[in-house]
This record gives sequence, C-alpha cells and structure tokens, in this order.
Amino acid sequence: MGDLELPAGWDKETVNRWLEYHGEISYALTVQRTALESALIPVTAYILISGVECYRRQPEMLQAVAAAKAPEQIGAVGRTIGNQIDAVHLWSLANIFLTGRNVLSAIGMIDWDDDLVRCGIMLEFWERAARAYHAGAAWQAWDAGGVNRPYSAYVDEVLAGCEPVTDERRTKIQRLNALLTSYLFLLYFDTRAGYQDTGPYVLPDGRVLLMRAFNKFGASDFAWSADVASDIPHSDVLAAFVLDGTRLRVTDWGTSLTEPEDYLPHVQSFGLFDTSGGALTPIGAGGADDLAAAVKDAQKRCYRLIAGMERREKIDAGAYVYFSFIRPFAEDAGCAGDLDWAIPGASLDLYPLIEVMETTPEITRDGPYYPLIP
Repeated sequence: MGDLELPAGWDKETVNRWLEYHGEISYALTVQRTALESALIPVTAYILISGVECYRRQPEMLQAVAAAKAPEQIGAVGRTIGNQIDAVHLWSLANIFLTGRNVLSAIGMIDWDDDLVRCGIMLEFWERAARAYHAGAAWQAWDAGGVNRPYSAYVDEVLAGCEPVTDERRTKIQRLNALLTSYLFLLYFDTRAGYQDTGPYVLPDGRVLLMRAFNKFGASDFAWSADVASDIPHSDVLAAFVLDGTRLRVTDWGTSLTEPEDYLPHVQSFGLFDTSGGALTPIGAGGADDLAAAVKDAQKRCYRLIAGMERREKIDAGAYVYFSFIRPFAEDAGCAGDLDWAIPGASLDLYPLIEVMETTPEITRDGPYYPLIP
C-alpha cells in the first residue's frame, strides 16, 4: 500500500486542533455511556485490542481506500439508504483509532513523528467524508445540536408508506423494536452499531419523524453470522416512527434522546421497509411477523454460539466488529477485498496483557482526552 504520507495542507497544528475537537466530544459521550461490562462477552478487552489494531493498521488501509475513491464521494453515499456509511461508523473511524492511540501512549509506545502522519491520514479522511455526509452543514450531530438528517430526500416516500397506529399495533411495534435491537446488539457483540437513529425530520404540521436503520440482519462478513442468521428474510431494514408531542435529538452513536423519554406512546404512524437494494420496499404486517419469527430463532442460535466460544474467540470476534467499522467505506470504494481484515494482526505483543481485563478503566482527565502531539 506504499509509505504513509501526511495529507497535503495538514501539519501538527491542524492535527492537534482536530485531536482537541474529537477529545472533547468523545469524552462527553463516553462519560454518559452505560457500563461496558458483560457477563457473556469481554467487551473492555476486545475494544482495547481493536483500538491497538486500528492504530497500527488502519492508516495504511484508509490510504488505499482514499486512493480508490475520494472520501467526499464515499461520505455522500451515506445520504442514501441501505448502507452503513453513517454517523456511528464515521465516529468510530476516528475514535476507535484514537482509543488505541491512548492505550499505546499510556505505555510509552508512540513515536510522535510517525503518530503525526497516522493521525493526519485518519482525521483528514474522516473530515472530508463527515463533511460530505452532513452535506457541509456540520461534521457531527454534536455540532448541529443533535440533528442528523441524511435521509431528508426520502421523507415523502417514507411517510407515504406509514400507517396509523392503533393500540394493538403499538404493542406489536414495541415488541418488534425490542426484538430487532436486542438481536443486533448481540450479533454485534454487545455493540449498538447495527441500528442507527436519524432525525429529527420535522414535518410541516409540527410532528417529528424518526428513522431507525437496522443493518446486516443476515449472513455477512461476520464469520459467526452464517451459522445463526442465514434464514432471515431481510438484510437491511428501515423503521419509521411519526411522533407527536415529542422532542427528539440524536447522537453520533446513533441513539435517540427524546422528551418524554418513553416516545412509543406518542407514535401516531409507523412504517417498515426493506432497504437491502438501496430502495424503499414496504414490509407489510405479514412480512413483519415473518421477520420477527426469523430474528427470534436467530437470536437463540446466536446466544448459544457465543456462550460456547472460548474467551479469546469472543475477544477476536468483538475486536473484528470494531476493527471493521471502516469496512463500509472500503466496500463503497471497491477495495475491501484487497485489504487484510484478520484479527488479531498487530496487537499480539500486547494481547496477553489486555485480554485479561474485565472492567472498564475509570475515565479520568488530566489534560486533553486525546494527548496532543508535542
């Protein structure tokens, strides 16, 4: 993939400015998160392993992606449905890499000259792609006060496919939503990246539309998915909730913050669509029932499969989920098949130290959250 080069127009001052920017936002999001410990999956260990892998390998990978297709063009694809070029994958592109950088910095394993180039490549790609994803209005939902509306062009079509919600249907919607989110949370190894909220799409009558994208229900690049999910009838699904009397913000982790917190009683109409082919195809009530039945079976198989894994298998699988957050960008550029996605690859020297970690390190700050380059 060639030698690494600092992007044109970037220098240490520019990199440090973006490190400060990401650090402030990531610190604020991280201290608000729920606990990472899991009785089933060693989450902390795999996040740190993936971070080291990202820092040591992904600048080379993204340099190849950028050579195949401009980051602006890739970011703009995220404004179309049926892909995972979204807010959380953009956030992760920069911040999982920087998490690994924090690990290596803390133990004195950073070469600052090399670090300047690595950070420059990752952050320059992120800046160009994120700006295009947000149509030049912001870099993140954080900058826009909790607004992320990549699917604005689809609002009318989505609304046309929504139907009024009765009390009976509301209960079914609530159960379906809980099932789909819990299944993808497990499939993604206790990670929320499989479902993303966007909005608020404010309607002319004052109501608000929330769109929730569910991705990779079936067999995919996740090695374990073929054994558990091959019978699921839809790969990518979009759920649309029309809310009345509700205020909505979204985060760069793809989650909704609503007032009131329980928004489901305020859903006036709802639609469910298959987006696997990049187009909105309505899924009727019968199709939703079939999806729910298939997902319920897959969830049971997924739990049994993960429960039967050895600890290192779980760490490697979870680390792959995080490491592959840049995969949608490589797939859109047409070069994913040319890149090495194997895990572990560049963390073997630290693996024995990290794999035993059971709890999330306490989040403290003594200076910038992401160290600046001296």
